[in-house]
Amino acid sequence: MRLTVIGLGLIGGSLALSLKKKGNVTKVIGVDNNPEHQTQALALGIVDEIMTLDKAIAASDVIAIATPVDVAENLLVTILDQVDQQVVFDLGSTKESIVRIANAHSKKGRFVPTHPMWGTEFSGPSAAQADAFVDKATVICNKEQIDADALQIVEHLYQNLGMHIVNMNATKHDIHVAYVSHIAHITSFALANTVLEKEKESDAIFELASGGFESTVRLAKSSAEMWVPIFMQNKENVLDVLNEHISQLRKFKASLEKENPEYLLELIQNANQIKRILK
Repeated sequence: MRLTVIGLGLIGGSLALSLKKKGNVTKVIGVDNNPEHQTQALALGIVDEIMTLDKAIAASDVIAIATPVDVAENLLVTILDQVDQQVVFDLGSTKESIVRIANAHSKKGRFVPTHPMWGTEFSGPSAAQADAFVDKATVICNKEQIDADALQIVEHLYQNLGMHIVNMNATKHDIHVAYVSHIAHITSFALANTVLEKEKESDAIFELASGGFESTVRLAKSSAEMWVPIFMQNKENVLDVLNEHISQLRKFKASLEKENPEYLLELIQNANQIKRILK
């Protein structure tokens, strides 16, 4: 199987490395508009060859779109226009918008909308990991609209990587990821900005930072180029979650302003119930 990966960053690079390690692909073709990424991906063995988009589509059996979500949307129609029996799938963090675009195309059945639930705060080809997806979930959306052979091929690729598949409607997917992923990143970005604004002595931050602080702001190191389009595409769901999050922050603020330790205790104990979900 000849695979093209469009976007040779953390996710696309990890997918290529993982599939090569498992022996699922005979050749990996890379497409990326960043010359530095092209050079790194070749040097690291992530891809076997770099091609232009048009040549890569013609030379491939399967095409993975691993670009920022706004770029993926712009590319999808161009790719579907050129495919015959090739299978196309994306790895983006938002699904409703790209599914809507696919549904307007005559070859929508060749497109498999997916979201592997894995990532780190690092970016670029050098951040790629060969065992990234083991024991993780991947979401496949609106499977009833996908050609049976295309769905089977993508399912087998993910299963061979050690992932378990969750089937979900694209609209529900975007609601759920606003809670489990997108708000976490906004919170981390905001906390990092708060600390940087209030604590001008960066050496003090470094000296005093503990595991709790580091884990909370870890996501603040994530790529702005990737996350701005995600937030904008999932704006309504993110705003809904953000409003609730702000409401919860105000409760903590009020408990301190009113010197109400009982209310503060109640808020924390209620939050402790997350142990039932995250063990």
